Amino acid sequence: MKLKISKDDLLYGITKVQNVVSSKATLPILSNMLLETTKKSTIRLYATDLDIGISCEIPVQILEEGAITLPAKKFNDIIKELPEGDVVITTKKNNHIEIEGEKCLFKLIGLPKEEFPKFPEFKNVEAVVIDQGVLKEMLKMTSFAVSHEEARYILNGVLLEIEDDIIRLVATDGRRLAKSEKKLETPIKKETRIIIPTKAVYEVMRNIKEEGQLSLLTNANQLLFDIDHVLIATRIIEGDYPNYNQVIPPEQKIKITINTQGLLAAIKRANLLTTPDFQAVKFEVFKDKLIVSKITPDLGESREEVGIHYGGSELIVGFNPHFFIEALKNIETEEVSLELLGADKPGVIRMNEYLYLALPMRI
Repeated sequence: MKLKISKDDLLYGITKVQNVVSSKATLPILSNMLLETTKKSTIRLYATDLDIGISCEIPVQILEEGAITLPAKKFNDIIKELPEGDVVITTKKNNHIEIEGEKCLFKLIGLPKEEFPKFPEFKNVEAVVIDQGVLKEMLKMTSFAVSHEEARYILNGVLLEIEDDIIRLVATDGRRLAKSEKKLETPIKKETRIIIPTKAVYEVMRNIKEEGQLSLLTNANQLLFDIDHVLIATRIIEGDYPNYNQVIPPEQKIKITINTQGLLAAIKRANLLTTPDFQAVKFEVFKDKLIVSKITPDLGESREEVGIHYGGSELIVGFNPHFFIEALKNIETEEVSLELLGADKPGVIRMNEYLYLALPMRI
């Protein structure tokens, strides 16, 4: 293999795929990255940890076809430090490779392509096409609520549901739940219900843009995202996701209407006095105001009033402030409607095509 490519293009491709390379890989080959020429005057870069794989194609001048795998971290470090301009990469005998920049030469030892895991195939499956900006917003509004407890592996990802012309994402850690749904332009014949692992969600969010479209394809136990010539394939989490509809209370007619940024700022300030042993922040609801307060023994206390529109009964309830901070910072509307039913009932935010729920805490 021999090819000529600009340093910037090569770095772009490396950046797209290198995040899945583990420094503690159980198999030495998984610390490598595959470089392979194609018939389209491009080079394909591919990295995997066996759970998730990312492939990217970039334009290149192919002088001789071929393929090789290289230590991903060292390859990245070398390319970053090369002078600006074109890079010539040449494979030699015994999987040795030369990397040549202007007045600069590196030699690396790689491993043959045959030892590298193959990228999964998705043949004869219907693709779901969705705007990148739409999926980006849906992931932003839900992914923060996933569980990070290994014992609850079913919740260590985002549930993806596709029914006819509706796509829905759900995430929960058992104490809060976020759900977002949108309408697809083209209905899908086959219903889909799979759990996307958190690592794959983060990689998709890292590559997704505000404009353009992407495709989703599924097979027996894997999911593929095709995002502007970057392919992200991931194993899905196998198991039955909980019936989240059971924990969503009926919509209430009487709601608290409050300025989104005002509520977020008040909760952030109260959170300054929380500790691991004293997490709950108190919400006291009156006719025209919400008092957000925090008292922490041996540390201090805070109290802040936020104006509201409300026609219900007065009540007091406590919440983990982080649960509301993470949700509110992603909401872009000027005002938000909050449903509070009592000290032992969840707090709910409902918007067009979005729902967020947080369980209360003792105060």
